[in-house]
This record gives sequence, structure tokens and C-alpha cells, in this order.
Amino acid sequence: MTPQQFVSQLSTQRSVNAFNPYSDSCKVYDLDNAPAIRSKMLTETLVAAQSVELETLWIGRDLGYRGGRRTGLPFTDDVHLSDHGARWGLSVSRPTKGSAVAERAATVIWSLLEAIDLPIFLWNVFPLHPHEITNPFTNRLHTAAERKLGLEVLEQLIGLVRPKKLLAIGNDAAKAVETLGTGIEVLRVRHPSYGGQPEFLRDVRQIYGVRPSGFL
Repeated sequence: MTPQQFVSQLSTQRSVNAFNPYSDSCKVYDLDNAPAIRSKMLTETLVAAQSVELETLWIGRDLGYRGGRRTGLPFTDDVHLSDHGARWGLSVSRPTKGSAVAERAATVIWSLLEAIDLPIFLWNVFPLHPHEITNPFTNRLHTAAERKLGLEVLEQLIGLVRPKKLLAIGNDAAKAVETLGTGIEVLRVRHPSYGGQPEFLRDVRQIYGVRPSGFL
């Protein structure tokens, strides 16, 4: 499977009350060609990741409505889109209109990535944005069926980018990833949300030998 085939297949995935950023368009915030922009950025990132020896695949739970729903890139909000482009040597553009929106988890993640000079790819167990039935701008935990779908996609991704290690961010991600049985080492850290930021920062810094910065 090629990166182009992976993204094309991903764009066909459907689930009730879940937004697929690679084929769905938000009537409120998206540009007319937003799905195409997001698909192109993900495809180019996959191509770039295949050209290096990928150190770690960081895996969260789901795309968030302030981050991946808008950019199509896990743990990456509007504010850090340029950082993503610089990290992978890509030209990127926002798929959304209006003021840039920040996501707390993305802010924490990218504060660490700035200090880690290793190839790291960001992903989620469920690669779409699951939301509450009455409000698309909310986050919810993926269902068992969505987890099954997501793990199938994750196995394909691992085959594409071939990471040395997997870093599961949060208990939900860890429980799901540890069922794969890939033979790849799985590291487990707390999610930075819900009061877990200090532990997350401490553990990731320890794993990669990063000293605390003045920001976080």
C-alpha cells in the first residue's frame, strides 16, 4: 500500500457522529477544498516519514474538534501547522477560515517536539473526529466498533512508516495499542489533558532526555 492509497482508503471510512476530515467539509469553518488540502498534507507527511528511519509513532485516542478535525493532522492545530510543515520539510496551508484555533493538547505536544530532534509521527487509535450527536464541536470517546476500524487502519499505518517504537498517550490509547501484538515496543504515558500534563511532560522528557524548558 502506498501513502496515496492509504489516504484514499481513509477518506472512505464512515461512522455515525464522526467527522472524516479527508472527505467531509465543515460548513462553518472549512474552505471549499478543505478535504483535498488535508488529504494532500497527510499524504505528503506519510511520504516524508517513509524516507526516514522513524523513531516513534505517538498514538493518541481520537482527533479533536480544535485540532485534527480542522487540520487533518493528529495533535496538530491551526497554530502549529507551520511547525508540522517545517518538521517534515513540507509546504502547508490552512484548510480552515477565520482566526487560527489553538488546542491545548497540541500546544503541549509541540512544546516537546521542538526539543526532540528525532523523526516522530503523530496518530490516533480512531483516525476520525467522534462527536456528540447534538454538537459537532465536541469530543467523545470512540465506540468499540470505531476502535476496531481504527486499529485496522493503525496496523496499515505501522506497515507504511515502520516505527522503531510506539508511544501510547493515555490509558485508552494504551489499552487499544497493546492488543495489536506487532512485536514493536510500546511505551505508555499519561495524556496531558484532565490534570495529566505534569506527568506527561515528565515521562516524555525522561524517555527522550529532554530538559524542562521555560514554557512548560
